[in-house]
Formats: sequence, structure tokens, C-alpha cells
Amino acid sequence: METPELFEPTEREQRLGPGAVLLRGFALPWVPELLAAIAAVESASPFRHLVTPGGFTMSVAMTNCGALGWTSDRLGYQYTATDPESGAPWPAMPAAFARLASEAAAVAGFAGFAPDACLINRYLPGARLSLHQDRNERDYSAPIVSVSLGMRATFLWGGLARSGPSLKVPLRHGDVVVWGGADRLRYHGVQPLKDEPHALLGSQRFNLTLRKAG
Repeated sequence: METPELFEPTEREQRLGPGAVLLRGFALPWVPELLAAIAAVESASPFRHLVTPGGFTMSVAMTNCGALGWTSDRLGYQYTATDPESGAPWPAMPAAFARLASEAAAVAGFAGFAPDACLINRYLPGARLSLHQDRNERDYSAPIVSVSLGMRATFLWGGLARSGPSLKVPLRHGDVVVWGGADRLRYHGVQPLKDEPHALLGSQRFNLTLRKAG
């Protein structure tokens, strides 16, 4: 269930829960490095629309980098060391991704975060991500670090049950959300994107989701 409540903070750091923090504009100084790294990852492992175990094709296009990559097919959700489309290892984690994730996590109270997986999502107008938990990782003690680039999005921040209410959190270019601890298994998602082109990236949004998967 979604609520009409809209969360529009003005502070640079805003708590979404005991273990969750929204860092407004935190990634802005990193944007040139991040975009160059996304292009390099895409050249080695192109974006693709994964199929869920239920047979639905996701509206969000995805690729991965790091030691492990998240995949989905008719057999289930899983992390793999190789790209199923090429059989080659996923592209290495860009240094800028790892540094940004570590610094953002530290600000949120999770010192020493060293991600080994980054799922890169590309949203075009109309793309969405239904409420879900990130629970394919082996150890839930590490946080999730999520970086927004490009078009604005409405992030759905739910509870520990899918049926609970969800807060609607506007995310802008450069925003970073970190969640872990008591909030690690919160349901979350993204509402369908409106076609409101971004000055730099046009009608698209990239989301970097960095995790400790192995």
C-alpha cells in the first residue's frame, strides 16, 4: 500500500529511519567520473532487460560491475561471477564507485563499507521498480548505497512488510540513499518515471546500487 505522503526535506542529510539516511547532492562532485565509468561498464557488459522468475520482462535496463553481478531469469534471482550473456567476468568495480560508496556509508554511520557488487539500472520514461527487498546478499550487516543520476525519481520507502505504507521520497541528480542495520530489509521501489529531461542526461536516469554480496 502506498500513501500520498511526500517527503521533501531541505537539509543535506535527512534520516529516513534508524539506519537509513538521504544525502542530498552527495554524489555531485563525482558525476564526471561516474558517467565515464558507466560508459566503460556498458561497453563491456551492455544494458539488458532481465526476466523475472514469473516471466515478466523488467522495464528497467540493467548491467553490473564488481566481483559479483545480480541477475534474474525464470530460475530465480542470484549473484554470478560472470555475465550470463558473454560468459566473461563482470567489469571490475570502478574506483570512483567504491570510493563514493565507502564515503557515503561512513557519513551514514557504516564505516569500512567495501562493496563487491554494483547493479547499474537505467530508467527511461515510464520505467519503474516494484516494491522489493534486497535479500540475495549473504550478509545483511553491510548497508546498501544507492546513487541517483539524471532525471528525478520518486523513491518508495516502505516497511518490513510489502503490504505496509510507503513514503514517497523525491530523488534528484546526485542524491545518495544509504540504508542498513534495522532498515536493511525495508521494502523499496521507484514509481514510473515522468518524462522530465535532465539538463545533462536527457530523458534517462541511472541508479547505482552498491552492495556487499559475497
